[in-house]
Amino acid sequence: MTTAPSDTQPQDSAIDARAAWRSASDPENRGALAGLRVLDLSRVLAGPLAAQMLADQGAEVLKVEAPSGDETRGWGPPFVSEDSSAYYTGMNHSKDNLCLDLRTEAGRDVLGHLLDAADVVIENFKAGTLSRWGFDYESVLAERNPTLVYTRITGFGVDGPMAGAPGYDAVLQSFGGLMSINGYPDGNPLRVGVPIVDIVAANMAFSGTLLALLERERSGLGQLVDITLLDAVVSILHPHSANWTASGAVPQRTGDVHPTVVPYQVFDAADGQIFISAANDRQFASLTQILGMPELASDPRFTTNGQRHAHRAELIGILSEVVSARPRVELADLLDAAGVASSPVNTIDQALREPQVRHRGLFLDTEDYRGVGVPLSLSRSRSRPPRPAAARGEHTVAVLEAMGYAPAHIDALLNEGVLG
Repeated sequence: MTTAPSDTQPQDSAIDARAAWRSASDPENRGALAGLRVLDLSRVLAGPLAAQMLADQGAEVLKVEAPSGDETRGWGPPFVSEDSSAYYTGMNHSKDNLCLDLRTEAGRDVLGHLLDAADVVIENFKAGTLSRWGFDYESVLAERNPTLVYTRITGFGVDGPMAGAPGYDAVLQSFGGLMSINGYPDGNPLRVGVPIVDIVAANMAFSGTLLALLERERSGLGQLVDITLLDAVVSILHPHSANWTASGAVPQRTGDVHPTVVPYQVFDAADGQIFISAANDRQFASLTQILGMPELASDPRFTTNGQRHAHRAELIGILSEVVSARPRVELADLLDAAGVASSPVNTIDQALREPQVRHRGLFLDTEDYRGVGVPLSLSRSRSRPPRPAAARGEHTVAVLEAMGYAPAHIDALLNEGVLG
């Protein structure tokens, strides 16, 4: 896995790969994961987002990117720089970036040092790629770096009848049944409007990595965290999966309408749309009071959710007529004050401008960073203020210098194209 040493190439013993994470010992970093060295070998969404979430909580994340770049750099418009789309920057802030051509022996030699020094590695290569390069977790890395937490994200897993099949968010939404329950009854199955399977997989990878790190405190050993997009999509089918398990009835698309709770849907107001949820009998009674129809709460057709469900069409027809005459924000304020959950249907720009969103730090607009903030807050351990995503290879030379690579050796790697 290593090339023969030369006059310009340092001996392995001279390499301090832990120094690749240059800020890991920053005394000013008081995040919950301060000092944790994370090697991000992933691309597209699930892996990069999981690594970014670790960075938000103080971990030092070094992203290794191929010379061709993470393909999401080209997923625009819009673009925020010559080589970065908004899509890419939303998944890769607060990371250092090292460009390596891992198809070359010299690139894999650098990678080997990094794997030996990392606390966590996150990868979503095609199944078997790292093994072919000599970095199989079970037979190689677990022995070389026994404390390593190795988080692997694949589409369907590395064994079983679909082992190694490529995974894409929309494909998994279709395969996993999610698409079949999204959309209106008289329309086509719809992809959820965000890459929800990838995002859920990222959160599972984040949680699984933290679980492995917690267990490492007791055992002193790392382990494999095995995440698949298939796991992610099946895990979010509730309540449809539970309903099918109990009844045998195949769940159907209901649009914005809840399959069992009534009313729980979007209504047309006088000046736009509003979502209203009356999830229990008390809330339904309060809703009828606000709408000036208190008699509905005692109508035998509507006194319980089961009855409201049985007479859904009649009830929604009555409510829709009254709601259509009311301004949506005014109605939402009255309903919220009465304990009935509701909200105007905001567009993305409206949502990010909401005072409560700004108050929670969920959207930041500063001199250094404009974008979504950190959505996880701890009372004592502060999160790291996001810094913009780095350019491809922005920190390559500095990282190699910190590791102990001689200038002549770095120049040789550059000239050979190993560093992009």
